[in-house]
Amino acid sequence: MSAHPLPLDRSATVLVAGSSGLVGSAVVRRLRAQGFTSVAGIHSADVDLTDDRATLDCVTSLRPAVVIDAAARVGGIAANDAEPVEFLNDNLRIQTNLFAAAHAAGVDRLLFLGSSCIYPKHTPQPIPESALLTGALEETNDAYAIAKIAGVIAVRSYRRQYGRRWISVMPTNVYGPGDTFHPTRSHVLPALIRRFHEAVRSGAEEVVVWGTGTPRREFIHVDDLAAACTHLLDHYDDPSPVNIGVGEDLTIADLATLVADAVGFTGRITWDTSRPDGTPRKLLDVSRLLATGWRPRIGLPEGVRATVRWYADTVAGSDGRRRAC
Repeated sequence: MSAHPLPLDRSATVLVAGSSGLVGSAVVRRLRAQGFTSVAGIHSADVDLTDDRATLDCVTSLRPAVVIDAAARVGGIAANDAEPVEFLNDNLRIQTNLFAAAHAAGVDRLLFLGSSCIYPKHTPQPIPESALLTGALEETNDAYAIAKIAGVIAVRSYRRQYGRRWISVMPTNVYGPGDTFHPTRSHVLPALIRRFHEAVRSGAEEVVVWGTGTPRREFIHVDDLAAACTHLLDHYDDPSPVNIGVGEDLTIADLATLVADAVGFTGRITWDTSRPDGTPRKLLDVSRLLATGWRPRIGLPEGVRATVRWYADTVAGSDGRRRAC
């Protein structure tokens, strides 16, 4: 790791790909709060990043000094399992096109957001960055994981072949304002928030949750993730990816109870054990991140309560139905 990476120029143009998404919008907020005066965001409504020419034209016209790649096709376990071709192809195209365009535009500093699902299904816990490519992947999201692994290798390759100071980060499960609460495309925490909220509104006495409740997961608030990303751009320069997490996990059963309490649901929680659990445990070793001087600030109970309030105010209408996602 470079001992003294140069801090980013706050007047330089920073391009955030995927700026309307959960992570991208938080990164934009963080950059502006830190005094960056030229932050450009692009999302699918502006530019189709699966189109190589459109991506090249956009990036080369902006000539950013820094690119943060938060653009991806994402979804929960059901969507990943049902649409592996789309998750593989779209993410490979987005990454390939954006990296090629950034290189053509002379971008020396780029941060690629991968995912903790790149690690093997069965691996020592907490998971160190060195576990990458040491075992078989979780079958339900292997296509998405392969695409993200390709992004990590691409970043390393641009560093080795062209001397670019590009870095990769591997966040754990992310949640917070701006998340996706779609019935079939959301991840576990927003899915639980939606389900329990609707149960309270409808007066239901039972909520059915997928799996056994025994898998353990780690969660990071999106504002903490955004803070970690900007911190690493200032303080980290190495081909090895960096895990971003909080260093603590809990069972899905405990998470469901936490969400139910935050929403105000007092009924029964029933487990549909015919549904898949996914990886038994996924806790990241965050020692490399902590060594750079960064620490998370938002605890899970506090973050879940804030996200529940955001969901109730922003996504769910007064009749309990979704207004928008």
